[in-house]
Amino acid sequence: MKKNDVILQTVTKIVFFIILTFGVELFISGHNNPGGGFIGGLVLSSAFVLLYLVYDIETVHRGTPFDFKRVAALGVLLAVGTGMLSILFGESFLSQTTWLVDLPVFGETELGTMTIFEAGVALTVLGVVVTIILGISEDVE
Repeated sequence: MKKNDVILQTVTKIVFFIILTFGVELFISGHNNPGGGFIGGLVLSSAFVLLYLVYDIETVHRGTPFDFKRVAALGVLLAVGTGMLSILFGESFLSQTTWLVDLPVFGETELGTMTIFEAGVALTVLGVVVTIILGISEDVE
């Protein structure tokens, strides 16, 4: 028996994007400040868990066109792939390389392999946490 919680659903639509924005901010600032891929992935996953708590699973699956198991697999592929690329270039596993790139809007920006690794960690944490929560919810029903 599910009640129609209009206020909770309306607030969730707004809070979802606030949580996503905060998760991306934690991810981006994690290179030089506290944060990074792990905590950014946890905050991003909390946004999706909130959707699953407020709406039913079928409604959220219609709105999110991706499988979280594949998101986790993509994250692991990115994280391990950055380590393997450094081996291919004769460096030790997970050696960091940076480049200065002139981007049209942002100007001269430093890009590095650490950002790709952290993105892989964030996607892995996001996929694993949401998959665990969905697995627990299937056991309860």
